[in-house]
Amino acid sequence: MATVTPYLCVADAAAALEFYAAAFGAVETSRWTDPATGSIGHAEFTVEGALVMIADEWPEGGVYAPTPGRSSVSLVLTVADVDGLFERAVAAGATVDRPVTDSPHGRGGWLFDPFGHRWHLSAPGSADVSKAELQAAVGDDYVIS
Repeated sequence: MATVTPYLCVADAAAALEFYAAAFGAVETSRWTDPATGSIGHAEFTVEGALVMIADEWPEGGVYAPTPGRSSVSLVLTVADVDGLFERAVAAGATVDRPVTDSPHGRGGWLFDPFGHRWHLSAPGSADVSKAELQAAVGDDYVIS
């Protein structure tokens, strides 16, 4: 099975690493700092075994942080305690996009971190949800095929 590792760009990677530790219990595993500028060219951290890479903006390479509240990509993080981690992230400075709720897919909620990235914290539901059950859950808003 293929793996995709997110590589985040932020305006202040050192502050972001502190936030992710406080919000998600992230464990930093690597950091490369430019001694001339103090910027972080590359760092890595894990959250419940999931690897995430991060760096400061790199304008020379065309790499910029997202505009807060306007991210084109969402990070789905499957965790053991959605409610606890969601509350912890909000207490650390995340903004609620959609609160934690139950759905046929499981329990989850959406938030923005202070650096502009959108996260979906989730705990999987039953893998045995039928298309009919999904259609009943979403009603006429979508067509499940």
